[in-house]
Amino acid sequence: MAAEKKAFPLRISAAVLEAMQRWADDDLRSVNAQVEYVLREALRKQGRLRKESSEPVADDEND
Repeated sequence: MAAEKKAFPLRISAAVLEAMQRWADDDLRSVNAQVEYVLREALRKQGRLRKESSEPVADDEND
């Protein structure tokens, strides 16, 4: 089953948005998909993403 997607408003500087747009264009992704990719990779590198899903691990599950 695919993970549920939720809308989330994000305030971001114009310079960061432009850089994300260029990066997304290079990777043939939408800006939204690129932001999600970058967040997912950061969570994975920090060990905060479950292996079997794309959902973050809750703080109380790490204790």
